[in-house]
Amino acid sequence: MDRLANPIRPYAWGSATAIPHLLGVAPTGEPQAEQWMGAHPGAPSRTPRGTLTEVIDTDPEGTLGAPAVARFGPHLPFLLKLLAAGAPVSLQVHPDLTQAREGYAREQQQDIPLTAGHRNYKDANHKPELICALTPFEGLCGFRPPHATADLLARLDVDGLKPYVDLLRATPEDAALREVLTAILSADRTEIAALVTETAQACARLAAEDPDSVEPGTTAPASDPDPADPAAAPAAARTAAYAAYAGLAHHYPGDPGVLAATLLNHVRLQPGEALFLGAGVPHTYLHGLGVEIMANSDNVLRCGLTPKHIDVPELLRVVRFEAADPAVLRPEASPDGEEVYDTPIDEFRLSRLTRPEDAAPGDLTTDTPQILLCTAGTITLHGGGGPETLTPGTSVFVAAGDRTEVTGAGTLFRATVVV
Repeated sequence: MDRLANPIRPYAWGSATAIPHLLGVAPTGEPQAEQWMGAHPGAPSRTPRGTLTEVIDTDPEGTLGAPAVARFGPHLPFLLKLLAAGAPVSLQVHPDLTQAREGYAREQQQDIPLTAGHRNYKDANHKPELICALTPFEGLCGFRPPHATADLLARLDVDGLKPYVDLLRATPEDAALREVLTAILSADRTEIAALVTETAQACARLAAEDPDSVEPGTTAPASDPDPADPAAAPAAARTAAYAAYAGLAHHYPGDPGVLAATLLNHVRLQPGEALFLGAGVPHTYLHGLGVEIMANSDNVLRCGLTPKHIDVPELLRVVRFEAADPAVLRPEASPDGEEVYDTPIDEFRLSRLTRPEDAAPGDLTTDTPQILLCTAGTITLHGGGGPETLTPGTSVFVAAGDRTEVTGAGTLFRATVVV
């Protein structure tokens, strides 16, 4: 069992207070967007024996277990994070495994440095991910059905949006989404900036007209609709979406990504709820603190809401133009009380243990590697090397097969793999 010292990533969209508040330390005044827990070469966790990457490289089978090495190779296949969005994250998609391998090999052959701003593929891995809310959490995820987006945009009564509305209503679903996104990202930047401004003003106006509205320029959730009123749910959902789009323009005035974002479903998670995002699904996180787990990759293709490089042809090759309602995941309880977030991915498995004051000791020993993260209360882990007491925001790495017993009261997230 190795206690982890985890690097903080100071991306500009990060909250300055959420992660420090969880850790119980004073904010630095700088954004703290992500805390990484794992062995990604870009920012590995440190242990008393060196970086976690070095610990694993010394004895991959002894650390990860023979089944995990046989299935995934001699590397930890997942990356666990605390993610704290204080402003919208860049609108983005992630490649599938074949696309990542081909893209990485191509850019290596082109001698593009890994640190180059125009590099798309930092590694040869895919990046499916799961975000689990620790606080009320808001995001945009996956394409809304085109006809529904056409109705939503038509309500804004903005002349410059009418060609997009017509496309969304007149062509097959996948072609409609592709044509509109391509048109937005390929448009003249001056003209599209003016349209973004007009659209944002219309969104703010409609959000303010509804009694369930939120203040334009913020990402606070609207109030819950009245369940006795069948019309309240879609009306409140539209209001919250309009407010979210106005908020995007507040943070990124004139950015084409604001218009691209109007194609996406608006999602709000309560603590404990989660979203799974597969390859090619466009998304952005707007506000909130969560536990995020993903395949061990940093491959991101951006659509907007960022000053960083956007490769439109490569992005359009990776995006999956499929409309779907975002499936909000709730954990499924097992007989021993562990709550598992079910996903179709073997590289990671995330679960949660919520332990009351009178909880009996529990056995967490498994034949796969795991990272254990405390998010509430005080949790003590007993195993090789003596007990480790965890408080919110602290974590340990446990090698495959190492005996691990848990005591104490609080919430513990458990990240491991499926073999």
